[in-house]
Amino acid sequence: MIDRLTIERIKERADIVDVVSEFVSLKKVGVNYRGLCPFHNDHTPSFYVSPARRTCHCFVCGEGGDSVGFIMKHEQLTYPDALRWLARRYNITIEEKELTEEQKKEQTDRESMYIVNEWAAQYFKDILHNDIDGRAIGMQYFRQRGVRDDVIEKFQLGFCLSDRHAMSDAALKKGYQKEYLIKTGLCYSNDRGELVDRFAGRVMFPWIGVSGKVTAFGGRVLDSRTKGVSQKYVNSPDSDIYHKDHELYGIYQAKKAIAKADLVYMVEGYTDVISMHQCGIENVVANSGTALSEHQIHLLHRFTHNIVLLYDGDAAGIKAALRGTDMLLKEGMNVKVMLLPDGDDPDSFARKHTAEEFRAYIKENQADFIEFKTKVLLQGVTDPRERSEAISSIIQSVSVIGDPIVRATYIQDCSSRLGYSEQTLTAKMNENIRAMRQQRRPYDNKPATSVDATAENTAEVPVDVPDTVGTDVSVDAPINPSTLSSLIIKEVIRHGGMTIYENVEDDDGNLLTLTLAEFVDYEFKSDGLQFAEPLYNQILNEAVKHCKDDGFDSEKYFMLHPDYDISSTAITLCADNVILSKSLQINATPYVVREQINHLLLDFRNEYIMQRISTLTAEIKLASGDTDRQMQLMTELRQAQILRTKIAKQIGNSVISRKI
Repeated sequence: MIDRLTIERIKERADIVDVVSEFVSLKKVGVNYRGLCPFHNDHTPSFYVSPARRTCHCFVCGEGGDSVGFIMKHEQLTYPDALRWLARRYNITIEEKELTEEQKKEQTDRESMYIVNEWAAQYFKDILHNDIDGRAIGMQYFRQRGVRDDVIEKFQLGFCLSDRHAMSDAALKKGYQKEYLIKTGLCYSNDRGELVDRFAGRVMFPWIGVSGKVTAFGGRVLDSRTKGVSQKYVNSPDSDIYHKDHELYGIYQAKKAIAKADLVYMVEGYTDVISMHQCGIENVVANSGTALSEHQIHLLHRFTHNIVLLYDGDAAGIKAALRGTDMLLKEGMNVKVMLLPDGDDPDSFARKHTAEEFRAYIKENQADFIEFKTKVLLQGVTDPRERSEAISSIIQSVSVIGDPIVRATYIQDCSSRLGYSEQTLTAKMNENIRAMRQQRRPYDNKPATSVDATAENTAEVPVDVPDTVGTDVSVDAPINPSTLSSLIIKEVIRHGGMTIYENVEDDDGNLLTLTLAEFVDYEFKSDGLQFAEPLYNQILNEAVKHCKDDGFDSEKYFMLHPDYDISSTAITLCADNVILSKSLQINATPYVVREQINHLLLDFRNEYIMQRISTLTAEIKLASGDTDRQMQLMTELRQAQILRTKIAKQIGNSVISRKI
């Protein structure tokens, strides 16, 4: 583990202009530099590099970051690997955090397993090219499938001899330990304690992780045993370095193409990936027949949020597509599905078409998940109960989507396709969302905010519940609007250590001096508020903790933060959307900053309570028939409406004061 001081030293030493110039031709424009963006098809220079802030930013596609973030995106590296890349460039010695004996043993075991796998991959490849049986059996298989030599090399394909002890004997002679041959799954031990090669007599497909290390293997039977066997393919068992639900076959070879195209094709098998690469389509990965997991989706999300599920048109392909849709939607992916013609899989289809023909076919025949599920689940269905179940399944898919605007759009689409009113479909969607929330946690009877209506403001307020609930209302609509949250935390990052109030008297008569971070924290705690984004709460807490430190520079602290999520968030939020000349820039005095944060907090409270009112209104409608539940919700709604009136008056006074 790289310690914080080393991370800070790497970030301090790395010259953003020097780093970006290695990949982008830059020209100086005033105090900044400009060039063509490397992350999209840029014709007019829109990629700016700021030496003063040590960041880069594209004003078209929005990509950018500090030197570490740039290398991560451009070279498709993990955060630690990007730090090591920069450390090598600037001759900085990486100081790893001192590990416990147990951690050292675990790290040694993992490194040893990777070393054994690397050797095995090279061994299998050498057998394929240079052994008589390798060429006659293994290479013949790839030749029959039309796999070119460059593709064989690209995917490090190989062959394991039929002798069930050949590979293990070779490994032991090379000095590799029996322990790691078993831990990696390359071998297993029989009843007599002998090592047996797991993949004997199979062509080999190495699983290469996103960082380029061989994590596991898949092997396919070739001879007459193929007929009637239940396992044509065998994969490495789970180990310390390989978990099948964490990996995607072909991700290492595809990651740059996925990022460039902002799209990934998901197929089922090794040969599907290989044939599509040979066809010229490289932004493709396979989950190798397993159900998609959150880990795999998060891995893909690093490179794109657009995915096309590309499966066979048979019953198994349809089942696989239906199985993965909801999880992808839940994780915020934009999902499309395409089933190939009967008798074709991506492997056979790719071998019969050029890349252009394949892409054109996908573009013309892909469907969004609603269109796909409607066609699959409702085609030929006339029984009312079966139709109702199919529609419920479609609405369940909509319900897992996190973004309420996207949900509303899909509800409108469903209404048009299925012939049901938006009101009916929305009610069903909200019912699903409430059920999912109940599964996650017991219902919390407390109001969303602890801001209390004072005694003098307890006058009866009429509760208006509309007769219909439109698609813009959802029971889990976000209470904290992300735009205002981002603006507030941006001020915390930029000016968190600035003193904006001096000698302010608190409720106990104590005189306080408050920095911006302390003021925001005080206001939030007073009203029982918090950001919906956990990362924003972490940033605020750290700003409060360090704001009184000598020489604390809030913006620098968060931009150089060792946690990549925090540093990239700080860089993104503080990137200027336009570059102003000095004469047009507003001087951030304590008065200006104080006024700005006060207005933002007031707007935040207003949006917070308005969203709460919308949520309660929807829940009252859904609680029809449950009198006790409705009365409880009506009480909460009255309190919320009182607060809305109180806040509205404050906003009105604020607007007047701004005009004056």
